[in-house]
Amino acid sequence: MDPVLENLGLFASGFLRSLGIAAWGLLGSLVWGTVLAVFRISPVPVLRAFGTFYVTWLRNTPLAIVLFTMAFGIPAVGINASYYVFGVVGLVLYTSAFVCEAVRSGVATVPTGQAEAARSIGLTFSQTLGLIVLPQALRAVVPPVGNVLIAMIKNSAVVGALGVGGDLFSVYNRLTSAQGYAALPVLTGVAIGFLVMTLTASALLALFERRAAVAR
Repeated sequence: MDPVLENLGLFASGFLRSLGIAAWGLLGSLVWGTVLAVFRISPVPVLRAFGTFYVTWLRNTPLAIVLFTMAFGIPAVGINASYYVFGVVGLVLYTSAFVCEAVRSGVATVPTGQAEAARSIGLTFSQTLGLIVLPQALRAVVPPVGNVLIAMIKNSAVVGALGVGGDLFSVYNRLTSAQGYAALPVLTGVAIGFLVMTLTASALLALFERRAAVAR
């Protein structure tokens, strides 16, 4: 573990950079995934078709392909940004497809009678969804969405392969390639960094799950 202790500041900086990627990915995936779930159950055929196509396509496409398309395909059509932005956006686009299906499964747990009662008193589809259905569905989907988000934290390591710079992946490259440290202890340090993130996320999700259970 000498390489880790000797470069603790570098690992700490890489950890914060990777944590930022995971945090933005988490926020974006929750928001866009919920929007996609609304599309999937929308009474508007075009929105349903878009949601179905999107989820089917992204869930069956490897993350690496999505990320490399963002990094090298999008600039080819004149849209330019940093690798960091492309990496986070690609991670969000990919993960949101899985969040969508988890949220949609939660919507299915809400008794249809509640939606029918809401419509019978004059609530629109949007009002029924926002006031009646989604608040109950989101409590039910904490465990499956939590699993998706923990997987996303681990998948965020792949974003480092795009060359975002400063993350744990680049720390590994710098210490092993440029400074000649042995790969195994450096990889151990990187693994510990991701382990801290996933264990912390698991603890927070367990807390949310208990609170959601009490609310139900």
